[in-house]
Amino acid sequence: MTCYRLAPRRARFLLGAFCLTTAFQASAAPDEDTPDTSSDKTTTQLTAVSVVGQSGGFRNPSPPGIDKSSLTIEQTPRTVTVVTRELLDVQQAQTLADALHNVPGVVSNNFGRRGWDDLIIRGQTASDSLFVDGLRTAASNRVAEQLFGYEQVEVLKGPASLMYGLVLPGGVVNMVSRRPQPDAFGSVDVTAGSYGLRQASFDVGAPLSANGRSAVRVNGLAMNSDDATQHVWFRNRWIAPSLSLDLGEDTDFVLLTSLQERHYVRQQGLPLVGSIKADKYGAIPRDTFMGEPGQEPYDGRQTRVGYALTHRFSDGWTLTNNLRVQDFTLDGQLVANGAMNADQRTVKRTGTDQHYSGRTLVVDSRLMRSFETAHVSHEVTLGVDYMDSREDAVSRTCTVAALDAYLPVYGAPIVCPAKPRTDTRTDVNMVGVYARDQLTVGETWHVIAGLRRDRTWTATDNHLTGTHENDPASANTGSLAVMYDLASSVHPYLSYATSFYPNTGTNVQARPFAPEKGKQWELGLKFDLMQGRMLVTTALYDLRRQNVLQDDPVNEGYSIAIGEQRTRGAELGVTADLGGGLSLNGGYAYTQGLITDDGGEVPSTDGERINNVPRHSATLFARYQSPGSPWSFNGGFRGESSRFAYSYTLPGYVVADAGIAWDAQRWHLALSLKNVFDKHYYAGGLAAAVALGDDRSTMFNVGYRF
Repeated sequence: MTCYRLAPRRARFLLGAFCLTTAFQASAAPDEDTPDTSSDKTTTQLTAVSVVGQSGGFRNPSPPGIDKSSLTIEQTPRTVTVVTRELLDVQQAQTLADALHNVPGVVSNNFGRRGWDDLIIRGQTASDSLFVDGLRTAASNRVAEQLFGYEQVEVLKGPASLMYGLVLPGGVVNMVSRRPQPDAFGSVDVTAGSYGLRQASFDVGAPLSANGRSAVRVNGLAMNSDDATQHVWFRNRWIAPSLSLDLGEDTDFVLLTSLQERHYVRQQGLPLVGSIKADKYGAIPRDTFMGEPGQEPYDGRQTRVGYALTHRFSDGWTLTNNLRVQDFTLDGQLVANGAMNADQRTVKRTGTDQHYSGRTLVVDSRLMRSFETAHVSHEVTLGVDYMDSREDAVSRTCTVAALDAYLPVYGAPIVCPAKPRTDTRTDVNMVGVYARDQLTVGETWHVIAGLRRDRTWTATDNHLTGTHENDPASANTGSLAVMYDLASSVHPYLSYATSFYPNTGTNVQARPFAPEKGKQWELGLKFDLMQGRMLVTTALYDLRRQNVLQDDPVNEGYSIAIGEQRTRGAELGVTADLGGGLSLNGGYAYTQGLITDDGGEVPSTDGERINNVPRHSATLFARYQSPGSPWSFNGGFRGESSRFAYSYTLPGYVVADAGIAWDAQRWHLALSLKNVFDKHYYAGGLAAAVALGDDRSTMFNVGYRF
C-alpha cells in the first residue's frame, strides 16, 4: 500500500495561520475583571442564520445558511433541502454524490467515479455552482469535496443569482463546515469495506475560555480504497482545524481552514458497444479497465483559509463578513474510450495529459436589520460580494494503442507531445451588489423582493497563440416571492427568480457572446406538521435557460449564443423525525428537460431531451431506533427512469440500501450494505462511453466517542 503525507509547504502554511490566530486570540480575549455592561443596551438582534451544530435528526428546524436570512425552510418561498450530518452518518455517506442522492430532482455522479463532483439540478448542469459556508469554491471546480468535513449539505433549487451572482439557473449547493463548539468532545472512527476500503477519521474539540466562546476544533480523515473496476484506486487525506474567538458578546468570529490531498486513477466507464449497445461478443465485463495501469495517477491538492465574522451593532444592524482564499493543483492522465473498431472487440483510445492550478479569493459582506413600519415587519439585507478566480490549464493529447475490451493486454505506452494542445490562463472577476427586503404584512402575508447588479470580467490568455481575450459582462437579476399562511402549518407560495452567467469567447464576427440568462416560476405548498417534526414540500416549476452556446451551423469551429433549454417539473419532498424512534427522508421528482432552441444546429436538436435527465426519480430512506434498545435499523431505495444521452437511451434502475447499528455509551458499531441486490446500472452517459453505477458494497464502522 502506498502512503501519502500532507505536503510540508501547505501544512506549514495551514499551521502558521492557525497558530497566528491563536496568538491573536490570547491578546484579544476580554479581561475577566472588566464589568459586563451589555445588559444596559437595548438592541434588536437578528436571528443567527448559520447552522453550525448537529441537528440530532433527519430534520433540522434551524434556518439554513444557503438563503442568507433568518427564515426557516417552511418560511422560505423556494424549494430548499437540507441533508443533515445525522442522515449522512446513518448512511455512511462518503461523497457529495452520496449526500445528493437524498435530494429529489438532483442527478449526481452522472460522469461516474472520475474524481470530480458532477451534478444536475432541475435538468440543468450545476457542477460549478458549489459553495462552502456561503462562499463560492471556484469558477471551475476540479477537486472533489471531502464530505466528512461538513456538518450538513444544503440545496436551493432554481435561479439563485440574487445572493450568489454568476450561477446557472438549476440551483446551488452549499456545504456547512464543522465549527468549534462550547463543550469538549471527541470521536475516533475506523471503517473497513468492500474493494479494500480502509478509513480512519477523528473529530475533536475543546473550549479555550470559561464561557466556551473561544474554542478549537480539528477533524481529519485518511482513506485508501480500490474500486469495482480493476486498476482504479483512491487515496484521500483531509485535515481541517478551526478556531472561534471571544471578541465580546456582540461579535462572533471563526477561523476556518482545511487541507486535502486526493490521489486516484480515473474511472472512465465502458465503450458504448458492448455495454449499452449490443455486440456480437456479448457484454464487456463491468470490471474491465479501459485505460492503462501505467498512466499517471491524478494528484490533487487544495488549501482553504478563511473566516466568518458576525457583529451586532447597538442600533439593530448586524454585519456579516465572510472571506476565503483557496488554491489548488491537479495533475494527471486519463485514457478515454473511442469508437469500436470493425472487429467489434478492440476499442480506439485517446490519452490526455492534464495540469491545472489556480487560486480564488471570495468575499461576501452584508448588513441586516429587522424593523417595523405601520403593520409591516421588515428584514432588510444589503450586501456586496467579490470574486477573483484564476486558473492555469495545460493539456496534451496523447496517443495510445487500441485495447481488446474482451481480453485486455496492458502495457501500451502513452506518448504525449512536447507541445501542449492547450495552454491558457483564465481570470474571472466578479463584483455584485444586492438588496433584499423580507416583509410580513399583518400576520399571514409574506413578501420577499430583491434586486442585484453584477459586473464581471473574464480574461483568457492563450500562451500558444499569444492572444488575449477580455469579455466583460453585466446584468441585473432579482427575485420576487409571495407566501400566505393558510393555516399555522400550511404555507402556499409563488416565486419568480432570474439568473446570470457569462459566456466566454467570441463568435465568427469576433464579438463577445451575450451572457446566459435564466428565469423560473415556481408554485409551491409547504406543510409544517407534528409541531415541526415533519416537513412536506411540493412544487411546480417552469425554468428556462437562454443564450446557451450552440455550434454555429454555418461557420464550423465557432459557436453562437442563441440556444434555449427548458425544464418543467413537479417535486415532492418529506423530512421527518416522527417520534417513537422513526426518522425518514425522501421525495419524488418529475422533470421534463427539453432543448427548445438549438440555434439552427444541423441536424436539428429542437425538441430533444437534455442529456442525463430522468423524467422520473425518487428516493426514500428511513431509520428506526428501537426505544430503550441500543439497536437501530435503516434502509431505503432510490431510482431513476430511463434517460436520454446523446444518441442513445440509458435504462432506468432502482437500488436498495440497508444497515444496522449498535450504540451503547461511548461505542458505536454500524454495518451498511449498499445496492443490496447488486443492480447493474449506469450513472450517466457520455458521447463515447457510459459511466457505471456503484456495484454492491459493504461498510463496517467502529467508533468511540469521548
